[in-house]
Parts: sequence; C-alpha cells; structure tokens
Amino acid sequence: MSTSAYRPFVHPAAWKSADLGVKDAFAVDLGRRHLEAMCDDLARCKASALELEQIDRDAFPLSRIRDDVEAWRREVREGRGIVLLRGLPVGEMPLNDLRMLYLGLGCHFGRPVSQSAMGDVVGDVVNVGGRDKRERAYRSSRALKLHTDRCDHIAMLCVRPAVQGGLSGYASALTIHNEMLRERPDLVPLLYRGYYHHRFGEQAEGEPPVTRERIPIFSVADGVPSVICIRGYIDLAAEEGHVRLTDAEREALDYMESIADRPDVRLDFLLEPGEATFTNNCLLLHTRTEFEDADDPARKRLLLRLWLREDDRPLSPGAALHKGAAGIEKRAGKGTYYMPPAAGS
Repeated sequence: MSTSAYRPFVHPAAWKSADLGVKDAFAVDLGRRHLEAMCDDLARCKASALELEQIDRDAFPLSRIRDDVEAWRREVREGRGIVLLRGLPVGEMPLNDLRMLYLGLGCHFGRPVSQSAMGDVVGDVVNVGGRDKRERAYRSSRALKLHTDRCDHIAMLCVRPAVQGGLSGYASALTIHNEMLRERPDLVPLLYRGYYHHRFGEQAEGEPPVTRERIPIFSVADGVPSVICIRGYIDLAAEEGHVRLTDAEREALDYMESIADRPDVRLDFLLEPGEATFTNNCLLLHTRTEFEDADDPARKRLLLRLWLREDDRPLSPGAALHKGAAGIEKRAGKGTYYMPPAAGS
C-alpha cells in the first residue's frame, strides 16, 4: 500500500502534553456520594461471599452514580483516552476489600482479564525482580519504554508510591502516528504491516514462543484505530533468532520511540495514594520511570492494575489475536519470570 493511502487521525485522543497540561486537567475528585455507592456495593458483595473472580457489573452496579461512571467511561473510550479518579480509600480498608472495590469500579470500563500466567485479574504492580529484564515489567523497578498491554483499557491505582522515581508517563499513539506521517511517511507502512512478538514464555501449551503472524502496530477496523506496541517483545524475538528485523523495520521503531519521548508529546506525573488512572490502551502508550523502593516491605511501592477488554470494540484480526479473549492463560505453577530455552534445545 502506498503512503498516500494513510491519513492522519482526527480524534480527541490525538493530543500533545501541552493540551492536557497537568493531571488536574483530567482529574475527578470523588465525593462522598461516589464513595458511599462503591462501599455499599462492596458490602453487598462481601455479604454474598463473592470471590474476586465473581465480581462483575451486575454484582457491582454502582446504580446511584451510574451517570457519572458512564461519563468517565465515555471519556476513556471516545474522548482523550484518560481519566484520573482521586480519593479512593486506599488507607481506610483492608487490601482485599480495596481490590474488590477497585475491580467492581473497573468492570464499568471493560471486562477484566488475566494479566499473567498466574491468572491475576487484579495485578500487584510491585518490585520483585529489580532491574532484571527476565521479570515481567510490572514486577520490576527498571525504566520502561512507552508501550501498550494486551487489553483495551488499563487501570492503575496507587496504594503506595516509591521512595524516589516511579513517575507514570503517557503519550498519544494517534499523535505519534500523525507526526510520523508528516515527517517520515516512508516508515509508516512498516508499522501497519507489523512485527512478530515474543510471548515471554506465556504462550498456551503447544503454541510457539513467537506469534505466528505479524501484529500491526497501527491498524483500523470499521473506522476505529488501534495501536499495539511492545518493543521489548519485538526485540526479544529477534535476539533469540526467531525472526530477523530489517534495518528499515528497526528505523521505524526507533523513529516512533523518538517521537513518543519528545517533551511536547509525552506527559509524566506522579500517581499518588488514592489516585487511579483509567486509560485507553488502544489509543495511548504508557510507561514508568525507574524507581527506588523503601527497605521496609510494608512501605514498598504498590499499585493495583486492571486489564480490561471491550468486547464490542472493532479490532483487526492481528490485534484481536494478540489480546486474546481472556488475556494471558492461567497455568498452574507458572510465574512471571522468563527462562530462555537452553542452548541447542
């Protein structure tokens, strides 16, 4: 396909950092009525002895604040792609209750799916692997590249921040696309063609370690754009010799990253206790800066993460394959640390 076939995306989520400014510009301060509605639904779920995996919109209807919740969801789905809710009671209830409340709220933004082979629908974003690149990124302290996850919407709730660092970063993939189309249109078709992704040892039984087909970085289905970009998995597929990246393919990825990290494109801020971001993972990239943890385990950085799917969102075949209907399949005894195959195996 010639470069003339591609068009800029005109969308509220095609923003630059100056368009949003500071997090106050997209923050919602939760009031008493919001918290009472959440806590009432939480109490009913606990009285019914529901397990975390049984929480859904029917169990957690948030009926008294339905209009507000729907407005937040529309902003994530159709607007700028990001909402920050602050005032969640992270220090006022047991952690397991907080998980249930947070999951119940998250169900209104999408269907929760498993985030790893451990089957975690509420993921603990906590440092267990330090800077070891064989550990999943959400369980490390290393700096990350701007990327997407295997879902449609992401939620991140801060319980405890790091002692130092750990800023959250976001960039509009639509803006990056538009800038590339203006500056380097010759590279854009490579991003639409896509790349093979390493599966980091989390593939289902019988599946190969690398995706069977290319996963498009940019795609459009029924007029709806999507982005998928996990540079680490693309590079790992090449490093292990499963695929070969051409110079042009590397240049396209490098140029995309250079735009994403521009100060006028990327927005960084500290997520503080009780603040939760809900973001459109199909339109925005996200990241986290390197951080230092407290020595006391009770004070270590802790965020709670949700991966949420929107079953009615149009996706290209490659994008749908990458995300999977239920996220990453749970596998007994499997963790998040990747052990590469032994030489010659």
